[in-house]
Amino acid sequence: MEKKIPFSTYAIIGTMLFGMFFGAGNLIFPIQMGQLAGTNYWWALIGFLVTAIGLPFLGILAIGLSGSNGLRDLASRVHPLFGVVFAMALYLTIGPFFAIPRTATVPFVVGFEPFINPEHAQLWLLLFSLIFFLVVFYFSLNPAKIMDYIGKYLTPAFLLFLFALIIISVLSPMGSFIEPSLSYVNEAFMTGFKEGYNTMDALASLAFGIIVINAIKRLGITEKKDIAKATWKSGIFAIGLMALIYGLIMYMGASSVTAIGTFENGGQIFAAVADHYFGSYGAILLAIIIVLACLKTSIGLITACGEFFHEVFPKISYKVFVVILCIVSFAIANVGLSNIITFAVPVLMFLYPLAIILILLGLAAPLFNNKQSVFAAAMIFTFFVSIIDGYNALIASVPAFETGFFNAIAAFYESFLPLYDIGLGWIAPALVGTVIGLVLPSKVKIDK
Repeated sequence: MEKKIPFSTYAIIGTMLFGMFFGAGNLIFPIQMGQLAGTNYWWALIGFLVTAIGLPFLGILAIGLSGSNGLRDLASRVHPLFGVVFAMALYLTIGPFFAIPRTATVPFVVGFEPFINPEHAQLWLLLFSLIFFLVVFYFSLNPAKIMDYIGKYLTPAFLLFLFALIIISVLSPMGSFIEPSLSYVNEAFMTGFKEGYNTMDALASLAFGIIVINAIKRLGITEKKDIAKATWKSGIFAIGLMALIYGLIMYMGASSVTAIGTFENGGQIFAAVADHYFGSYGAILLAIIIVLACLKTSIGLITACGEFFHEVFPKISYKVFVVILCIVSFAIANVGLSNIITFAVPVLMFLYPLAIILILLGLAAPLFNNKQSVFAAAMIFTFFVSIIDGYNALIASVPAFETGFFNAIAAFYESFLPLYDIGLGWIAPALVGTVIGLVLPSKVKIDK
C-alpha cells in the first residue's frame, strides 16, 4: 500500500534542501546581475534560473529517480574507477578545497571586515573562522539531525531576516531600472545562463542528493516509488522558493542603481542596500543574513563530504572526517583562499560539463536500458572538450601554464565546434558520444 506523505514532510525536506543550496554566493550573484541587466531583467533572470535552479533540480532527480546510492554509484555507470575519481574530484571542489572555506571567508569580508582596522583583519579572520568552524563541527557531528538543524531552524531564521530586507525593497523601491550594461545589452539570456554556473549548485546537487534520500528514509519512507515521489516533490518546493528569492533579489539590484550607484561585487551592493534602508542597523542585519546563509550551507557540505569519504574509506569514522574537513577548510580560509579561487575556476569549467551530462544520462537511463557504452562514450567525448575549457580558464589567470599543444586543440575546437564560443562546445560531442554508445555492442548492463 502506498504510504501517504503529508505536505509538511515535503516542505521540511524542501526547506532543508533549499538551506543547503542557498549560501552567500546565491545572494551575491543575482543582486549584481540585477544591477547589470537593468531593463533586460527578465531575460537575464530566465537564463540564470535555467542553470541556477534547473540543473540542481535535475541533479537531485538523477540521484533520487535512478535508484543510485549517491554520486559515486551513479558515476560508476561509466566505469567503477571513474565513479571514484570523479566523485572525489567533485567533493573536494565543492568541499574543503574551495566552497567550504568560502562559507567562512565571505561572511567575514562582507559582514565584518568593513568595520575592522585593516592591520588587524587577518587576526580577526582567524578568530571568526575558528568560531565559525567550531559551530559547523558541532552541528555536523550528527548527520541524522541535519533536517532539524537546517530545515526547521537555520533556514527559517535566515529567511526571516532576508525577507525583512526584500519586502521593504519591494514595497519601497529605490528607483527604476536603468539600461543594461556589458554583455547584458545583447546577450542577457546567455550571460545569465553562464552566471548560474557560479553558484556551483549543479555540482552540489549530486552531493546533496544522497542526503535528501537518507533524510526521506529516516522518516520511514523506504519504497523506491515513495522515495522518488518525495524527492521530486521536495525538489519542486525547494526550487520554487529559490526562484522566488532569486527574482526578488535581482529586482532589488535592478532598482538600486539610481539610489546607491554601482559596486564591484554583490556583497558591496547588499551592504549599500541594507544601509540605505536601515542605516547603521543595516550592517547588523546583513551580517546575520550572510552568517546564517553560509552556516547552513557549510553544515550541508561538511555532512555530504564526510559521509562520502567515510563510504570510500570505511575504516576511518565519519566523525574523524568531519574533524579533518573542518581543519583543512579553516586553514585554507585563512591562508590560501585567494590562490585556491584562481585554480578552482578551471576545475569548475572542467567538471561542470561532465556533471551535466552525467545528470542527463542518469535521468534518461531507462530509455537506453542503462547501457554502459552510452554512459562511457558520452562522457569520454565530453571530457575531451571540458578539459580544454578548464585549460582555457587556467591560462586566463595563470599564463605560465600555456602550451602550444593545448592552444592548437583549443583553436581547432573554436573553428569547428558549434557553440564553443559561448562555452557550450561540449554539447555536440556529448550527443555524438551518446549515439555511438547506442550503436556499440555492450555486454555490460547496469541493473537499477
